[in-house]
Amino acid sequence: MRWEAQALVPTPDAPGGPGPALLPLAGLVRSVTTPEFAGITFHEVTAKSVLNRVPAGSKMPFEWTVNPYRGCSHACVYCFARKSHTYLDFDAGMDFDSQVVVKVNAAEILRKELNKASWTRQQVALGTNTDPYQRAEGRYKLMPGIINALAESGTPLSILTKGTLLARDIPLLKSAAAQVPVGLGISLAMTDEDLSEAIEPGTPGPRARLKLVSRLREAGLPCGVMAMPILPWLSDSDEALDALFGSLAAAGATGVTAGALYLKPGTREWFMKWIATHHPELAGRYRRLYGTGSYASKEYRMWLAGKVRYFKARHGFSHSSGFSHRDLDDPRVEEAEYPAGIIPTTVTGGSPAGSPAASTSASRPAVQDALF
Repeated sequence: MRWEAQALVPTPDAPGGPGPALLPLAGLVRSVTTPEFAGITFHEVTAKSVLNRVPAGSKMPFEWTVNPYRGCSHACVYCFARKSHTYLDFDAGMDFDSQVVVKVNAAEILRKELNKASWTRQQVALGTNTDPYQRAEGRYKLMPGIINALAESGTPLSILTKGTLLARDIPLLKSAAAQVPVGLGISLAMTDEDLSEAIEPGTPGPRARLKLVSRLREAGLPCGVMAMPILPWLSDSDEALDALFGSLAAAGATGVTAGALYLKPGTREWFMKWIATHHPELAGRYRRLYGTGSYASKEYRMWLAGKVRYFKARHGFSHSSGFSHRDLDDPRVEEAEYPAGIIPTTVTGGSPAGSPAASTSASRPAVQDALF
């Protein structure tokens, strides 16, 4: 079935010509639904710019981001980026999961921006807001053009994803890593397949993501893991943490950072609704643990920090970056540390970070600000 035939807003060459815009989205070309992605509407837009500067004063170890998609079919109940969808007049709940904005000209516009004389080839981070390898990437294939544009311009890049579709681009990433520093990271915070299916229903399961870590390492590429969020009373037991860090070590992860669930406005309401429905016995505990804020209590974070340190040491990750909320009095100072492998770095002699010898750690705040 032709993709064009499913357009709610037809293309200019479709029978009847272009239809009226359904939403006030800048640059909207068409909106598409298809049985292949049941329940999801894709709003294809042409962007005027895709290279975005991180807000001044940020603690992040990069200054630029590219996000080819907004909204995410991974549908993670805890996703920190949910509120960003309200800036488009969507809601932070179901709309975030089902109304996906696609910047169809992302690679073309990025290449033009990178070719400007003013561009100084600073690192560009991908996957800071919504996942660049969500299922739609299999249809739109935006990432190969983006990766090529960055590598050919001499720009270091990093990718953080839950999407096993990243495996498609391993040859391309190996080629890019021979040209520029490349950092790669997988988001994986639990090994319980049933819990994963319930709380992050659109993602590849934990076993599939562990296989991806192994494939990246076998290809000679770095791969750090962001084990976030650890969920109070759901994935913070000794058994769960032991299984998680043991599995990451067996897969060959270059480093790992773990952190407690963070509930910023927009995410908090959606998550608390999910808890009340699926784990009503925990609803009161969560309200008491988080109070009126976004962070778990200091006592809980101290307790979890000790658990994480123990299991990281047990499985050989003591050398890598540590637990999020290192400053327990002011967790915003250090929301999380990027583990070894995610931040692209160069070593003596200028070797790209994609080479096995180039894995070093770098700290940063968690990817929880809405960066577009």
